Amino acid sequence: MRCFSRVTLFFSLALLAACSQPVKPPTPDPVVPVPAPAAPAATTPAVPAESPPPPGPTPDKLAAFVADTAKLSGRDPADIQAWLTQAHYQQSIINAITRPAESKPWKDYRPIFITPTRIAQGRAFFAQNHDELMKVQAETGVPAEIIVAIIGVETFYGKNTGSYRVLDALYTLGFYYPRREEFFRSELSQLFTLAAEEKFDLGSLKGSYAGAMGWGQFMPSSYRGYAKDGDGDGRRDLFNSLPDVFASVANYFVGYGWQAGQPAFVEARADEGAAPFVPDDFSAKYSLADLAARGYRPVDASAPNLPATLLTLDGATGSEVWIGYPNFYVLTRYNRSPLYAMAVFQLAREIAAAAPPVQQ
Repeated sequence: MRCFSRVTLFFSLALLAACSQPVKPPTPDPVVPVPAPAAPAATTPAVPAESPPPPGPTPDKLAAFVADTAKLSGRDPADIQAWLTQAHYQQSIINAITRPAESKPWKDYRPIFITPTRIAQGRAFFAQNHDELMKVQAETGVPAEIIVAIIGVETFYGKNTGSYRVLDALYTLGFYYPRREEFFRSELSQLFTLAAEEKFDLGSLKGSYAGAMGWGQFMPSSYRGYAKDGDGDGRRDLFNSLPDVFASVANYFVGYGWQAGQPAFVEARADEGAAPFVPDDFSAKYSLADLAARGYRPVDASAPNLPATLLTLDGATGSEVWIGYPNFYVLTRYNRSPLYAMAVFQLAREIAAAAPPVQQ
């Protein structure tokens, strides 16, 4: 493979501003605690004064939100207003969203997710839930290992589903994060509607700093639009029911056009002297012949001749070139970062390498 010196920061930052889903925080592998060193002689440290929170939303903005949400959710405006008075601004949420892992180059991003621990636990999780996962795969065409990898990347197989109150997260981002406040106010409104539909207690829902919830980290609008009742109990429970989680993750991909039996990526190579090529988005709109004319072609000559695009990553040993198919685009609908899509793809590949045999 011929290498070019390029960075993927372009992808993560250029597309982040336009995304309809926030980039979700990574779930790091568990860390074994190390005993702390002996404490030095006691002193009285200087405690810095905490910065006061920025000014809150104006009365007009709050009133408009309450009116719009009451219309969408059917809730009493007074009830919505009462919940808003219980929502709290969290500076840590603003801090977290301004330094997402997706701003890292691939060589630093990949080690967060593609680790021996995450692979081993993914294989174990697959084995433990084999029958249900294969049932969903058969019904939807979404590979079981992709479903497992999503859960592994999002919440480390359910071990870290988030500790922020979703109400606080969406309130903070909807009224104190101007860059994307309209999106997060919309999600806050969707949260009120979701809570009414699913009979959730708004005050007890926990999730990520971006307001994503459950094992698969669905935003409220995605929960409402794509969550499914996989266990037949009449509820869509992405917090406690793994059949619901599996069915919902797969349904999300189906909703965005997942192509059963087709790959998301194949490894590519660059011809000597090929000019760098950065597509303007992630849609698969080039033929393999188009990419070959630019000097990029699959390593495997038998790769599917489907609409495609090109992704170049800064790997640990230099540039990596990949051809992405329509399923690559579908993966980026779950999280708009191409790094995220590649992490899910590679983790799924590692998990599938030791997937349990199909039961006869």
